[in-house]
Amino acid sequence: MFLQSVASAFPSNSLSQSESWDLLRKTPAFDALRPRSRSLLEKILLGDSGIERRQFASPNPLALTAMDAESLHREFEKFAPALASEALLSACTRAGVAPGDLDALIVCTCTGYLCPGVSSHVAESLGLKPDAFLQDLLGMGCGAAIPMLQAAKGVLAAKPDAVVATVAVEICSAAFYLDDDPGVLISLCLFGDGAAAAIWSAHDASGQFQMEGFRTIHQPEHREKIRFVNSGGKLKNQLDRAVPELAASAVSGLFDHRRAEPDAILAHTGGRDVLDAIEGSIPGHSLDDSRAVLRDHGNMSSPCVLVALENSLERHPESQRLWLTAFGAGFAAHSCELFR
Repeated sequence: MFLQSVASAFPSNSLSQSESWDLLRKTPAFDALRPRSRSLLEKILLGDSGIERRQFASPNPLALTAMDAESLHREFEKFAPALASEALLSACTRAGVAPGDLDALIVCTCTGYLCPGVSSHVAESLGLKPDAFLQDLLGMGCGAAIPMLQAAKGVLAAKPDAVVATVAVEICSAAFYLDDDPGVLISLCLFGDGAAAAIWSAHDASGQFQMEGFRTIHQPEHREKIRFVNSGGKLKNQLDRAVPELAASAVSGLFDHRRAEPDAILAHTGGRDVLDAIEGSIPGHSLDDSRAVLRDHGNMSSPCVLVALENSLERHPESQRLWLTAFGAGFAAHSCELFR
């Protein structure tokens, strides 16, 4: 399976961490928090989180803190298909194909639910052909992008002449609200909205990157340490202090089985502490591209690793081998290699 293009899309509404802090302090929900919760928000938003800016699909992020569960889901329903379509159209343009040329579209997301899925809405808005294969991957959390690529590889194995698109899209702000739960507050400070799309073919046109070596680790005994739970109809992000250690251990275990030494490692951003832990577990490799994604966009969940890939290809076009990894709910971690 050969990479034809990769492209990202972000909402136009961009806020710095300090701007987010100033907005939050104006909400009635902030006034209702315990002093300890307010201090936690201030510490993260005004401290060294590794994040400078995040993007929000809503033109009025302030309103999110007062929304009920249905209204928050409407945010996902409105913005996820639009952002996914924007990313996919950009990827098609870079690959020199029209959306109507696509034979399959696979979409992953975990921040909302639509039936039919986001893929159906994207197919309609961009004019995919009526017999295009559509598939939506749900419930895989931040690590979903790499298993999505493996699914695309399966489609191409069955239909070698197909052109396959993959899109990771998350409206993380559709899970934003304020209460005294630390997981809720930390998520509010770290996550942002975004999408990333890629076009794939079974044929190499001109020295394009080929995907190989997909690996995965599932550790359901750690499921409660990082997952979404239902809280009054809202998505509540459940986070444990052990997540950086879990991620580092799983990623280093996957890295031990790499097929060759990569020019760069591209990881899901997770957060500053997560990236620090991974770098500590794989000596000699930095995660500069992932840190740049975290800095400019925060943690966008599943699109992050593909945005890091896009950035790396632009900054280091001479690279010959890249090792990608993503991890999250499950607890699960995944990896694959791109080489040419």
